[in-house]
Amino acid sequence: MKKLLFIVSVLMFLFLSGCSFTTDSGNRKANSPLSMLQDTAMVKAASQYANFCASCHRDDLSWFKSRKWKYGNREEDIYNSIEVGYSDFGMLGYADTLSGQEMKNLSKFIYQKLELKEEVSYRPDEGIYVTEDVKIKPDTVIRGLNIPWGLAFLPDGDMLVTEKEGKMLRYRKGVLIAEIKGVPKVHADGQGGLLDIRLHPDYRSNGWLYFSYSGFPEKGGEGWNTSVMRAKLKDNTLVDKQLLFEGTPPLTANYHFGCKLTFDGKGHLFFGVGERGTMKKVADLSNDWGKVHRLNDDGSIPNDNPYVNTPGAKKSIWSYGHRNPQGLVISPFDGTLWESEHGPKGGDELNLIEPGKNYGWPFITFGINYDGKIISPDTAKAGMEQPVNYWVPSFAPCGMTFVTGKRYKNWEGDILMGSLRFHNLVRVKLKDGKVIHREALLNNIGRMRNVEESPDGFIYVSLEEPGMIIRLVPVQD
Repeated sequence: MKKLLFIVSVLMFLFLSGCSFTTDSGNRKANSPLSMLQDTAMVKAASQYANFCASCHRDDLSWFKSRKWKYGNREEDIYNSIEVGYSDFGMLGYADTLSGQEMKNLSKFIYQKLELKEEVSYRPDEGIYVTEDVKIKPDTVIRGLNIPWGLAFLPDGDMLVTEKEGKMLRYRKGVLIAEIKGVPKVHADGQGGLLDIRLHPDYRSNGWLYFSYSGFPEKGGEGWNTSVMRAKLKDNTLVDKQLLFEGTPPLTANYHFGCKLTFDGKGHLFFGVGERGTMKKVADLSNDWGKVHRLNDDGSIPNDNPYVNTPGAKKSIWSYGHRNPQGLVISPFDGTLWESEHGPKGGDELNLIEPGKNYGWPFITFGINYDGKIISPDTAKAGMEQPVNYWVPSFAPCGMTFVTGKRYKNWEGDILMGSLRFHNLVRVKLKDGKVIHREALLNNIGRMRNVEESPDGFIYVSLEEPGMIIRLVPVQD
C-alpha cells in the first residue's frame, strides 16, 4: 500500500511540475510518466480547441499564423486571451468553462502548434475537381491579393476588387492597372474593413457603383458603423460620392458588420447589417443592428417599407432578428430575396427574407455559444421565422450567388455559397422554396470570401487565403 501511495505521489508531483508555462519539452524520454500525462493533456487540449476555438480560428490554426498579435503571442498571452477574452473582438472568456489547468494546456497546444510553422500552400490551378454533375478546373485569374472581399465586373470587361484593408483595385485580364483613388477611410480591424461592391443594374447609363465598409461616424462619436456609399468612377477615381447609409448607433465591437449588397431591379437596394454583439437589442427597431435594410437606389426610404409609419422605428428596416448576414442575393428567377448568416457555434442559416418578418436571433437558434453555453433553449417560437436550411456544425457562409446559365450541367437555379471555415463551396439545390439537396465542392481549395457569376456565366470565387480570384471552368469529358 505504501509503495502504491509513493508511486501515485511521484506521478502527481511530475504532473504538477509540468503545469508551468514552457517552450521547451527538454530531453525527457517519450514514454516517461510525465510524457504520457502531457500527451493525454495535449489530446484533450486538441479536442477542446476543436470544440471551442476552431469555428472562429480555423481547424488548422491558420488564423493565428496570419493575424497581427494585438495582445501578444507568448504562451502567457494566449492563456490570458483564453481566460478573460476580448469583448471588442467577440472573443469570450473561458474562465467559467475550463479549469486553470485546461486553459494552460490549451494555450500550450496552440503555442506549440504555431511553433511548428506549418505553411498551407493551395495550388488550385493544378487539379480538376469532380462534382456530382460536372468536372471543374479552377483557373487562377488574379494572385497576390490581401483578403479580397467584393468583386464586380465592369462593362468593358475590367474587374473591380475590394481588399479588406481599404483598397479598391482595377484589373484587366488579370493584370492590375490601377488602384482606385478617393476610397473613404475605413476601420480595417477585426472583421471590419472595405467590404462588398456592386454595380447599379443600369450602370451603363448612370455610372453608379455601390460599396459597403466599416466606417467612422460622420458626426463623430466613439466606435464604428456599417456604411453604404455610392459613387461614380472617373479616371480611376471615385467622384460624386454620396453616403447613403450609416448604421447607428456606432459601436466599438470589431465584429459582425455584415454587409453584402444586392438590387431587385425595381429601383431598390438591399443590404444586411450584423448585430455587432448587441444580442437581444436586434429586436429593437430603433437601431440598425441585426437587420436587413431596403433603400431606394438614391438612398431615400421607400414609402412601402414595413416600418415606415412605425413611431421610433428605423424606416429602412426590411426584416430583423439576424446575427451576421454574409450573403444576400435576389433570385433572378422569381425575385425572392435570399440571405445567409453566421450562427454562433452551429446554426448557420439560409433564409428566405420577407418584409417585416422576425428571424429570431438570439431568441431562437440552432447553435450554442463558443464557450459551450446555451444561448437559447428554443429553436422555434411563435412569430419568428424558421430558416429554410441550417448547418450544424457551422461552415461559416460568406458570399452567395445563383447559377443562371447552362455552363455548369444541372446547376441552373442552384445557390452557391462560399465557406470560410471548411475552405470549400456549397451547392444548394432548391425546389418550391425548399432545399432538396446539398453538395460540398472544391474541398480544401481555400478560405472563400465571395462568390459571383460573371456576365458571361462563369463562376468567380475570391479566396481569402491564399489571396486570389479564381474562375471555375467546366471540363468536358
